[in-house]
Amino acid sequence: MVMRTDPFRELDRLTQRLLGAEAAPAGVPMDAWREGDAFWVRFDLPGVNPDSIDLSVERDVLTLRAERSQSVGEQAEVLVNERPVGTFTRQLFLGEALDTEHIDAAYDAGVLTLRVPAAEQVKPRKIPLATGGERHRIEQ
Repeated sequence: MVMRTDPFRELDRLTQRLLGAEAAPAGVPMDAWREGDAFWVRFDLPGVNPDSIDLSVERDVLTLRAERSQSVGEQAEVLVNERPVGTFTRQLFLGEALDTEHIDAAYDAGVLTLRVPAAEQVKPRKIPLATGGERHRIEQ
């Protein structure tokens, strides 16, 4: 099972470069891999308050929304402002072979980790084999 990312992400990156970093917050970097009967996803969200993180699944589309607020006071004279602030959004298109009802999520040290188990119907299973005097009808 392969998870695909948002097809417009590269367009968003290009737009950010053309309009400058202040036009829109940077994307949310992620890693994804399969290990055993589950898919794992890690998102980098440094400086994001866990209370601002919103995860939802609708029709096999997982949506992540998070917000990073300005960390300096209004009276401060900003000398360099490279860390994006605002609302970050990322979508993953999950295949039907994943169990979206049992996703686990944890946030630690600025990293959001998701575990998405494979659905029972796609997990490998043993098929009993009839031998000798046993007869099973195999329909074609």
